Amino acid sequence: MEASVMRVKGTSGSVHAYQRIQGAIRKCIESGDLRPGDAVTPERELARIHRVSLMTVRHAFDSLEREGVVERHRGVGTFVSAPKIQFNKLMSYAELMASRGLSPHSKVVYSGVLNDEYEIAARLSLPSTNPLIKVERVRLAEDEPFALETCFLSAKEFTGLADAMLERSSLFATLKQEYGVELAYADEQIDVTAADVRTAKLLAVPVGNPLLRISQFFYTTKGRAVMYGRGLYLHGRHVLAIRRFR
Repeated sequence: MEASVMRVKGTSGSVHAYQRIQGAIRKCIESGDLRPGDAVTPERELARIHRVSLMTVRHAFDSLEREGVVERHRGVGTFVSAPKIQFNKLMSYAELMASRGLSPHSKVVYSGVLNDEYEIAARLSLPSTNPLIKVERVRLAEDEPFALETCFLSAKEFTGLADAMLERSSLFATLKQEYGVELAYADEQIDVTAADVRTAKLLAVPVGNPLLRISQFFYTTKGRAVMYGRGLYLHGRHVLAIRRFR
């Protein structure tokens, strides 16, 4: 696909040239003139259009690449990146997708009650023999698999949840609206794993493909652990945004 040519009106001295170029690229992406996978106008052409040095254009591209807006391929060109989901706030996957302008839905691959998840039950401060609801869903955006998420909750407390319509509804919203349970925070453990045969098939990736794995215990506004979640997320399509304090 041909690259869209981007021009910026105005040469206000209060805005650096590289920022104006970034703004032009962002505007093309937001308007739909540039879509994921499309080529961005070459560096030399942008330098000529905006009457700036090649170094200024490269500075603009460096910043956009660090933010995940574009991808640069040596000898080929610069392309618009696929949207990345940022895990910087406790939100449902539907909320995360919507925040990126994507249309989310889910495919439930398992929903039922188990009686042998002793360790998870104990971590949820339940008797080890307490039955747990297990809900496993492939998360999709624009019909493209993004993640495989599995949640465990008390079957006694959340009666009927296994039968809830969770393909297009948010689990967070269902817990709040149907059970009066509002989630406030989560303790997370993050690592990287490789897709096994089943996961690879569900996410449409090769066996062994790297996946971001996040294990979470979710707590209510009263500080009670009510749900354990385990998510497998496609490498390159998700990013963790972390703020650290000293």
